Order: sequence, then C-alpha cells, then structure tokens
Amino acid sequence: MRPEPVEASDGGADGATDAFDPWLALQRVTDETRANIVADVVGHPKGAPSVDELDYTNPSLEADTIRNHLKTLAEAGVVEELTVPAGQRTRGYPYKFYRVTEAARELFDRNGLFPAEAWRRQYERVEKTPEIRELEAMPRPDE
Repeated sequence: MRPEPVEASDGGADGATDAFDPWLALQRVTDETRANIVADVVGHPKGAPSVDELDYTNPSLEADTIRNHLKTLAEAGVVEELTVPAGQRTRGYPYKFYRVTEAARELFDRNGLFPAEAWRRQYERVEKTPEIRELEAMPRPDE
C-alpha cells in the first residue's frame, strides 16, 4: 500500500503547492549513501550542515557526489537548501546549508526513522578538526 502524498506549500507568492510523496521520500533515503547523508544532516548540531561538513563526515565520497545525492533528496522533498544572501556571505566560507524538511521530519518521526537525539550523539562522537568545528559554529540562514 502506497501512502498518499501530502500537500506542502512551496512558499511561493502564487500560493502553489507541491505534493510531498512519502513513498518517494522513503525510496530515496533507503539508499545507503543517502541514508548516511540524511543521518549526518539530522545529527548536525545546527541541523543544517554544509557540503564541506558532509564531505568531512563522508570521506569516501567526493563533494560533487554529495551534492548529487543532496539534489536527489531535495527533489524528493527530504532536504531543503538554505542559502546565505549574497551581501551576507563571508569569502572562503560555505553559503549553502541543508536541512531536513518539516514533511520529511514528520514522516521520519511517524516511522521511527532518523531519531534526532540518537544521531546527534553519534555525530558528536566524530573527531573533528578545528576547521570543521568552526564551520559547525557558523550561523545558518533562518536561525
């Protein structure tokens, strides 16, 4: 039995909605690599890591591979991209961050997937360089 799509506002001025398809979202996160990326997003102290941070926690992946997986997850409504506005960016630092969408979080909670506290504890156990700690401390858009 396939779950029914849930209407989710896209935030557009025209009031248009995009349907969040729980089935598609679950299909996308069952890929082991994407599941690891989602777990790192959920476990991040601010809930919105940059590709640089995800690259650090997934050393077997190239940054472009991570970006491709994030794109797939975004297309399925699992993650959303947060972007620092052009005038507020700091040279040499990331300006794009990724967080789990509300619809995906609700889906995960209903199904006991990616429990935030467990993944935060796991993420905190990862030994991090001073550079990664600095990136973790950066403010995120919508904070």
